[in-house]
Amino acid sequence: MTYVPVPLPRVEGAAFEGTHVPLIERYLDRLPFEPGDKLVSLQEGSTPLLQAPVLSELVGANVRLKLEGGNPTGSFKDRGMTCAVSAAVREGAKAVICASTGNTAASAAAYAARAGITCAVIVPDGKIAQGKMAQTLMHGARVISLSGNFDQALEMVQELTSMQPIVLVNSVNEYRIEGQKTAALEIDEALEGALDALCIPVGNAGNITSYWRGFQELGSAPRMLGFQAAGAAPLVEGHKVEHPETVASAIRIGNPVRWEDAIAAARDSRGSIRAVTDAEILDAFRLLAMREGMFSEPASAASVAGLLKYGAEGAEEVVCVLTGRGLKDPETALAHSGGRIIQCPVEIGSIEEAVLGDP
Repeated sequence: MTYVPVPLPRVEGAAFEGTHVPLIERYLDRLPFEPGDKLVSLQEGSTPLLQAPVLSELVGANVRLKLEGGNPTGSFKDRGMTCAVSAAVREGAKAVICASTGNTAASAAAYAARAGITCAVIVPDGKIAQGKMAQTLMHGARVISLSGNFDQALEMVQELTSMQPIVLVNSVNEYRIEGQKTAALEIDEALEGALDALCIPVGNAGNITSYWRGFQELGSAPRMLGFQAAGAAPLVEGHKVEHPETVASAIRIGNPVRWEDAIAAARDSRGSIRAVTDAEILDAFRLLAMREGMFSEPASAASVAGLLKYGAEGAEEVVCVLTGRGLKDPETALAHSGGRIIQCPVEIGSIEEAVLGDP
């Protein structure tokens, strides 16, 4: 299969006028691309910013949810991947590779498929949610299951790409950071610069780095409030975690590649990076689904768990980033929903009792 890229037309201001403009086209003046560059896009970006009335009442602030699950592969990774894969194709690459806990793998595989190039991913054995694995395999990526954790997988792909002409598309890739910063640009535009605090999950720390870069470029400075899972909180503990563990698989990372950048983002914004327990993450996970109508993956709920645990701390306008869709990790949802399936015969009385009886 041969990739024949086609330049995309630039449509000024169309993203909020009914026409979805690919991310690079919309922010061409703020990204490292030129008019006429051949782009690999799935029309990512321009995700909803949803009011959260229940959370707003609970914390005494105006809270909104940035729904990054609205991206094509269901997570925020698509913002960076359109840029990373477009740049790789521009440079003549025939293959891309990543280490992943799941979302990066699914996104890299999709964009590589779109570009007609090879994609390989290395995932920690038994530590990737099935929804993400299914996506990655369906897009045709070569999946290598490593007998180790994410941090070891990343070390392996970095070593491999130093020896072979394969482009690494993890968040060490600057194009990833450039693409992901556009979420901050969208929030700032929607709120006209009025954001006081951003709550965001922190795993490999590329996303908090990206948001802060985007806000800085606009001259905005909301407090960056990052939250790690307590069992995988190297930035909180101040040292690498050899065996990170958490129900939030997307942030099960013990040695973030953007460590220093994340610390700088929290410090320079007068924010913080703090920990939340798995129990707190699961409580927020259920609250989002049952009371706000938002089914996110567990890692997404870390941002809300942090806000509920530590409070708005004087912020009036708050955004919580929900990084991915709940269908990414159906096993965790089924195990922790608290709901049950009621078996019923084909008989109206039994059905009436099941429908109207005590839950």
